[in-house]
Amino acid sequence: METRGRRLLTVLLALVAAAAAPPAVSRDGREVVEVSGAPDGVVWVAQLSDLHFSVHHPERAYDFRRYVGPALAMVNPDLVLITGDLTDGKSKDLLTMKQNEVEWVEYESTIDDIIRISKLPRRIFYDLRGNHDRFGVPASGADYDFYQKYSINAKLRRQGRVQSITVENGGRKHLFVGFDSTMEIGLRGPTNLFGHPTDKQLIELDQALSQWDTGFDKVPVTKIAFGHFPLSFSALTESGKSIKDVFLKQSLAAYLCGHLHTRFGKNLKRYYHRAVQEPSLWEHFYQFNMHQGYAIQSNKENCSEEAVRTEEFWEWEMGDWRKSRSMRILAIDDGYVSYTDIDFRLGSKSIIILPTFPLDSRFMQRASASRDFECHIRGPSTFDTVRALVFSKHEIVSVSVKIYDSRPGTLEVVFDSEMKRVDSNETRGHMYLVPWNWRAFEDPSPSRFWLQIEVMDITGDTSISHLRPFSVNGLTARVNWTWKEFFVIGIQWASIYHPALWCALSLIFSLLLAPQVSAVVFKDQFTYKSLYTNGSERTLFKSLVGGFIWLFVELARVIPVWNLLLVYTIYLVFLPWLFGHPITDDNLTYMTHRGWILKRPSSGNEVVHAGIPDVMIVILPHLCFVLLPTIAILASMAAERTAYREHYLSRSGKKKDDCYQKSRRQIEHENFWNGRWIRKFLCLLCLVVLWKHWKFCRALVKAYAMNPLLHSPVLFFFIPALMGFTIYKTSSI
Repeated sequence: METRGRRLLTVLLALVAAAAAPPAVSRDGREVVEVSGAPDGVVWVAQLSDLHFSVHHPERAYDFRRYVGPALAMVNPDLVLITGDLTDGKSKDLLTMKQNEVEWVEYESTIDDIIRISKLPRRIFYDLRGNHDRFGVPASGADYDFYQKYSINAKLRRQGRVQSITVENGGRKHLFVGFDSTMEIGLRGPTNLFGHPTDKQLIELDQALSQWDTGFDKVPVTKIAFGHFPLSFSALTESGKSIKDVFLKQSLAAYLCGHLHTRFGKNLKRYYHRAVQEPSLWEHFYQFNMHQGYAIQSNKENCSEEAVRTEEFWEWEMGDWRKSRSMRILAIDDGYVSYTDIDFRLGSKSIIILPTFPLDSRFMQRASASRDFECHIRGPSTFDTVRALVFSKHEIVSVSVKIYDSRPGTLEVVFDSEMKRVDSNETRGHMYLVPWNWRAFEDPSPSRFWLQIEVMDITGDTSISHLRPFSVNGLTARVNWTWKEFFVIGIQWASIYHPALWCALSLIFSLLLAPQVSAVVFKDQFTYKSLYTNGSERTLFKSLVGGFIWLFVELARVIPVWNLLLVYTIYLVFLPWLFGHPITDDNLTYMTHRGWILKRPSSGNEVVHAGIPDVMIVILPHLCFVLLPTIAILASMAAERTAYREHYLSRSGKKKDDCYQKSRRQIEHENFWNGRWIRKFLCLLCLVVLWKHWKFCRALVKAYAMNPLLHSPVLFFFIPALMGFTIYKTSSI
């Protein structure tokens, strides 16, 4: 009887737990979660990224337990998205990069604690792989693939690289699709920096995002994609296709990603939409500001359902946990997507405020918003209230909203009102709203009016949201990137690698070959005597150009040095740069400018070039910051020797005149040349380049477990040897 009673109690508890949890059902293989206890038509999720749990930095996991667990318990999101770089996979000196099982055990333990503290169901957590989680992993499921052993996705048997879940509330569907575009063969860093989607993955991604497009009920669907890599660090597929084209086709609300970290800036956001006219060639390689400058086709006069849909989406990179201790809360309110970022570096938060309407006109407004305004697609009720989600550990006493007008030159309050909580049976999250005359805020300027919400709880603790501009017209406020932000998110690095590579090589060959041709064709035109004698007859520009050409003509006259530079450059084009172990415990292989030469896993002897364009992190710095400066310095040394020889011969050929007294300026000039200060300065520059080269070589030796004497003597020792030889060769006249 006692055993039967225990069994009955277990069954009853299981039934109660199943009834209490939001039901997850499968409709034709599509996972759907019915949201309960939330305001009607509103869902919200939490995003974390770039955790980088490390054995060398235990404080990262400690702070994660300390802050994230209680915050998730307070926010109670519908989903928790962890977008890559779960562990660090780096040695203490940051040079050796491979998987460390201790870090994965720490990750598993920390996530278990977070689930226990927050009391959230495990199934709402989605953790994707980042490039750090692939360091040195030869293939999925192979040795060192600890993600398949310790991650939440693996434990819940979520197979495949594309995962999707639909959250329903208030008659709307909210589709979230995550995808893993890490390398198929996980190279060790630093040549593991880019996302590498495949054609197969893009097909799966497109199918997942369009799974509700053929429904007969025509329920509105808001689509959100999430992954690790921003598009600026995502390579094209083997057939030249881009993730961007899939996102534009599906007209996402937003793509959530990580990878870049906050150290590059806080405006790592980018807006994409299909251009009316064909973009120029250069626009395939970079974008100068956050918003594309293409003209958007107007739909003002066509508000029918058959009107052409604007193909667009936002890309929102969030800050990292590694140093910035960031977490993002993203909400969808009647199709409008907004977010707020939380910084835990100053401690835990007892109040979190997320305004959901109107939207921030800088980072959240879409081109289709202007059509929504003109045609009222979402219905007048959407515009009739200012709304905000408020999460608090304690009871809320008051919530107020202020709207400021910036036209006078200072912020002047033009709307100040208490917000009221929406009456419902909510058990998670509180929606506050206040009616307003939204037509009074129509304005051609997207940044004239600014919104701020203030909340006070029963303990007297007060929190104020960040000021954000808004535009009920659906206009977008322009924001310019800093140069660092442009560098990491405005440039399409995967597309720029090959043009940059061949431009650098073309410049190097030009500097070596063109002066040689000039020396043969023009003979005595580019000599020190001709430049010195005819200098007064030339313009400044011609003198500078002539002097520049003369430097490299003099280098061409030092035949051994010139030959060695030419042979080395040809070597870099056609032969291996280095040998090493790009995969943990793998056989020795080699790298060229076309990538690492590896055998594809489980495919016999098929050879692939892995790590394109990731090898640019090795190739371009060596060409641009080592080889090019070396050529310029050696050319300057050759020219300095020629100039010093001419000066020496001109002085020694003159007869001494006791009656002649030199001026002070002439004496200083003599001392300058006799001391060969230009040569000493060039030798100092040689040391700077050699230091840069030494750091480069040291990083490669540590990263790929190589012996420089045996595996890569040409790359490592050619530049120092050539500099030493040139210094010796140009020391005498």
